[in-house]
Amino acid sequence: MKMPKDAGWLIPGLHIKRWFLLTLFGTVLMTLGVLILFDIRPIYYTMQFIHDVAANVSTELIAFSLVCFGAAIFFKSWQKTNLSMLNGTDDQTVLESLYRTYKLNRGPNIVAIGGGTGLSTLLKGIKRITNNITAIVTVGDDGGSSGRLREEMGILPPGDIRNCIAALAKDEDLVTNLFQYRFKTGEGLEGHSFGNLFLTALCAITGDFLSAIKETSNVLSIRGRVLPSTLDDMKLVAEMEDGSIVRGESNIPEAGVKIKRIYTDPAECAPLKDVIKALKEADLIIIGPGSLYTSVIPNLLIKEIVKTIAASRAKKLYVANIMTQPGETDNYALSDHINAILSHAGNKNIMETVLINNYLPENLAQKYEEQDQYPVKMDVENLQGLKVFSRKLIEESKDGLVRHSSNKLARAIDLWYRRGKKER
Repeated sequence: MKMPKDAGWLIPGLHIKRWFLLTLFGTVLMTLGVLILFDIRPIYYTMQFIHDVAANVSTELIAFSLVCFGAAIFFKSWQKTNLSMLNGTDDQTVLESLYRTYKLNRGPNIVAIGGGTGLSTLLKGIKRITNNITAIVTVGDDGGSSGRLREEMGILPPGDIRNCIAALAKDEDLVTNLFQYRFKTGEGLEGHSFGNLFLTALCAITGDFLSAIKETSNVLSIRGRVLPSTLDDMKLVAEMEDGSIVRGESNIPEAGVKIKRIYTDPAECAPLKDVIKALKEADLIIIGPGSLYTSVIPNLLIKEIVKTIAASRAKKLYVANIMTQPGETDNYALSDHINAILSHAGNKNIMETVLINNYLPENLAQKYEEQDQYPVKMDVENLQGLKVFSRKLIEESKDGLVRHSSNKLARAIDLWYRRGKKER
């Protein structure tokens, strides 16, 4: 049911209604004081008038009409007075600011770990649950615009960082759209996104990549913060089942051989102190969704991150992928995804519950099969020691396309988290 525009001011938890009622009470007292000052004769004449009218009309109807009409006038004038004092700021902007201040700022501390489109999709949803978000993003990318900037400018790949910053910003904001704009022509510019170039330029101005991320986040007024899992020049290396070694994230899915294990070069990468601090303070830690070997697992190859997650008392959730990914997870069931994560992390205490999608359209798009993509088999019977929480998590699509819905993901996570708190 769609809420009327002005009813937004009455949303619970905004700390608005208490002051509204106090203002109303004060107005009533002042009115009584004025009437007493004038010997209460206006009250007498008013009541006499109501008595005369009530002879022909129901007293209850008159009283109800007066209360509703008076309250509506009072509320509207009170609302416009506040907006006027805020220099005419749009009421929806004020409401959003109030909601963020009194509701979202009190939301749970959520740490989301991953990379690629999976993490950014998740962030778009959970920013409506809380402002206390820390996105921990992999820095192993070496393809496309990010790879070119990494090689030419000597910076960490900005692509996944950029997507997460944009996901936590206002969706309709022009600056956000500009940040995501990708140049289609131009010598040296083609293929680059404006956000990647912006981060690169800020890195040169501020002197380090982390400062560039913070300043960019301020420009877009994001909800939460985005942190690279490490500032080391981490590169991904895969050992395939045939014994061959493939270097570089972009090359791994193209090898055409099943992955045996993945590791980093250098082998020991140091996490940011802020990453460890965020994990220690987290109420909820979310892993995934995203490319298993190139977005999710790379963050868990950093030993101190895994150690901190395992020791945390936060609730821990893994968001399962819906479809397999060619070159990475061909023929993988849900248990294969989880076993790969746990074996690379070397610790079973990094997740307690798996969130899975329980609905697929009957008209699944033909292009998936043509690209060797298939729904992940949800073999929950093989998940030893892990709880399962299932919900419909996909967006509706007439074309049979399957992708996570940001809003459905957020609602499912919020429901699971709140239920878990009650159980504790």
